[in-house]
Amino acid sequence: MTASSTRRTTAARSRLAAVGAIAVAGTLMLTGCGDQTKDSGSESDTASTAPLAGKLPKAVRDKGVIKVGSDIAYAPVEFKDSSGKVVGIDPDIAAAMGKQLGVDFQFENGTFDTLITGLRSKRYDIAMSAMTDTKDRQEGIDSDTGKKVGEGVDFVDYFTAGVSIYTKKGDDQGIKTWSDLCGKKIVLQRGTVSEDLAKAESKKCPAGKKIAIEAFDNDQQAQTRLRAGGAAAGSSDFPVAAYAVKTSGGGKDFQLVGEQVEAAPYGIAVAKNQTQLRDALKAALDAIIENGEYEKIMKKWGVTDGSIDAATINGGK
Repeated sequence: MTASSTRRTTAARSRLAAVGAIAVAGTLMLTGCGDQTKDSGSESDTASTAPLAGKLPKAVRDKGVIKVGSDIAYAPVEFKDSSGKVVGIDPDIAAAMGKQLGVDFQFENGTFDTLITGLRSKRYDIAMSAMTDTKDRQEGIDSDTGKKVGEGVDFVDYFTAGVSIYTKKGDDQGIKTWSDLCGKKIVLQRGTVSEDLAKAESKKCPAGKKIAIEAFDNDQQAQTRLRAGGAAAGSSDFPVAAYAVKTSGGGKDFQLVGEQVEAAPYGIAVAKNQTQLRDALKAALDAIIENGEYEKIMKKWGVTDGSIDAATINGGK
C-alpha cells in the first residue's frame, strides 16, 4: 500500500493482462479459500518437525504464534470473505511460511496508518499488509515532513506492485495520467503511496487547479465515495484497483485509466531489534519460493506479474 513519493520511480511494465486472471481468481476466492490465519494449526507442522522452526527466536517458537498487524480491507491482498474469514494473497503466503516455521500467523485488523506504531508498541510481531518497502520506513522518517519519527523497521520483500488510477466506468473525464487530475478530486486510502503521489502531483498543478484529495481509513470507503459520484477518480495499488474494476458491481462500476506507476516491493515489516525473526521469515519465504508454493499462490490470485524470484531484505529505495 504505502510508499514515499521520494522512492525509486521505476517505469512499471503494464500488468493489465493480469486483470483477467484476477477476475477468474475472484470467482474462486469466496468458495475456495478458507481462513489461513486462525484455523491453520491442523495444517501447519509442529515446531518440533517444521524444517525451519529452529531459525525462530525461542520466545516466538514457544508461543507458536506470530501476530500480524494488517488492514484487512484491501482485496485481493487481504480481506474478509462472505463468511467473515480472512483471505487473500498475504494470508496465503503467511500460512505457507507458517508450515516451514511451525507457527501460526494470526492476522489482527488495524487501520493501515497505525500498523508500524503497533509494531513499535509490540502489539504485533510483524506487519503484513501490502506495505511498500521504502527508505523512509526503514529509517523511521515521516515522508510528509522529512523528520525522524521512530527507529524504523526492516522489511522482508515478497511481492512487487505499482499504483493505478481508476474512474467510474464510461466517465474517465479525460484522465489518463496523474497530471490530468489537476483541478479534480481523487479519493484514496490515507497513508498510502496513492496519497503521496497525489500530494506531489498537486504541487505541480497551476494555481487554482490543485488536486482535491479526500483520504479514507480504508480503500473500500474510497471506492464507495467514487461509486456515488463524489470524486473524479480513485487510486490504489494495481492488484487492488484491478480487483475492484473486475468485481465491483459485477464489473460495471469502475475502469482502469492509464498505466500503473511506481513499481516497488511489498515487504513484511519487522522491528529493527528482531533480526533473528526477520531472517527466519526470509528463510521461510525463500523455502516456499523454491518448493513452488509461492507461485501457486500467485497463480491462484492472478498476480504472477508481481512474483519475485528470491526474498530480499530492505530492497526498497
